[in-house]
Amino acid sequence: MPHPHRSPSPRHARTRRPVPVRRAARPRWGVRLAAGLSVLVLGSGAVGHAVMTGLDTGIERVDPFKDMKNRPQAGHGLNFLLVGTDGRDKISRDDKREYRLGGTPCHCTDTIMLVHVSADRERASVISLPRDSYAEVPAHIDRFSGKHHGPHPVKLNAAYAEGGPNLTVRTVENMTRVKIDHYLEVDFTSFMKTVDAMGGVEICTAKPMRDTYTGLDLLPGTHRLTGGQALQYVRSRHIDGAADLGRMQRQQRFLAALIKQATTGGVLLNPVKFKEVSATLLGSVRADRNFGSEQMLALGQAMRDFTPSSSEFASVPIAAGGSPVPRLGSVLRWDGPKAARLFEALREDKPLAPPRTRPAQPAVPVDVAPQQIRVHVENGTRIDGLGGRVDRDLRATGFNTTQAPSTGASRDVKRTVVAYDPRWDRSARTLAAALPGSELRAVPGLGPTLRVTAGTEYRKVVRVRAEDPYQGEFGVVTGDQVTCGRT
Repeated sequence: MPHPHRSPSPRHARTRRPVPVRRAARPRWGVRLAAGLSVLVLGSGAVGHAVMTGLDTGIERVDPFKDMKNRPQAGHGLNFLLVGTDGRDKISRDDKREYRLGGTPCHCTDTIMLVHVSADRERASVISLPRDSYAEVPAHIDRFSGKHHGPHPVKLNAAYAEGGPNLTVRTVENMTRVKIDHYLEVDFTSFMKTVDAMGGVEICTAKPMRDTYTGLDLLPGTHRLTGGQALQYVRSRHIDGAADLGRMQRQQRFLAALIKQATTGGVLLNPVKFKEVSATLLGSVRADRNFGSEQMLALGQAMRDFTPSSSEFASVPIAAGGSPVPRLGSVLRWDGPKAARLFEALREDKPLAPPRTRPAQPAVPVDVAPQQIRVHVENGTRIDGLGGRVDRDLRATGFNTTQAPSTGASRDVKRTVVAYDPRWDRSARTLAAALPGSELRAVPGLGPTLRVTAGTEYRKVVRVRAEDPYQGEFGVVTGDQVTCGRT
């Protein structure tokens, strides 16, 4: 087994173009650009009516609320049901080959998100509903065969396959007791084109990510993903043992990055850019009849100060254990009491994330926990006590220091140096992340204890973390905790 601090075999730093395969894996659709509509399309506060006019003419209309009775009581705020299908009719043959989009669409929803925009328009809560959740659909007419079906159990994503948007909304409302105000649906094509129209989206990863099914191949670091690469990122479910649950967290990370791109990248403040991005997205979106440019503009004006920290992400709590269901196979059953509290908070327009007890500045994500890294500090300057100060600062942020700083061979060091044995380069990158501006220097044979030579340019140690940022009863994370550039 490889050492936990050591790197895997080096590979090319760029996202690789997947090699065509004889038999492509069945696609698994990710985030659909879904909740990004809450900020990207709706975030038009700086764009006037003239720019918005006509943007909704390309929207394909559906009636997901037709003949619905005994619906939940409306709460405070605004609720969107955001779903995505695996449609790829307008994607070129080359792109299908490059991004592993072969196979036959299942005409179902791999991802369903419930987005709640608070009544004061200062917060958006995004809840992922697992595609394999155990659900019971109400009586309905099959949209393909026209046959009448009585109530019966299904996996949640099959509600769309049997009864389209209407049955999907009915099923979700029955499960959550949250009244849906608007329905939005997008597909592969709108996702890829919209990300490209925005100039790509930046994501960060502390670990290598490789999925042979989608062709995703990322080394640790920061990457600006094109539309096709972003599709690989949000579809991948064979990166680790977490499967769909891990994929949902990556989808939420991507969505947080998308919100950051929209709110800080000039999209909302540039009328031409905004109209280009919005027209690209809305050209293939399906929505209810009451969702149009007037609603987008009004909500966008209210949300003009929206930021990544205003968004919070969670997944429905899942019960432990469980057994296969006849004709359905393995399903995910919700934790009844926790799920009920989650959706009650949504109905009552309450924040899902617990009050923050950590410093306002989030920790930098890294691959190795600082507690696992042994560090010896040297003073490379003529500043009395600098070595001791750096040792204390590192220990205070979790590093396992020797607590015995020494004097370096040189007393004229300006830039702090992190010396490391190449076999422990992952630990070295973690330590360097905690010392902004430091220089990494490989020293073969140094061993597992890393050496820091403090220079005159040393200013501080920043917090780093390797633990999961999802916290609280519902496993909530805010957008600013999972996007790049938090140092």
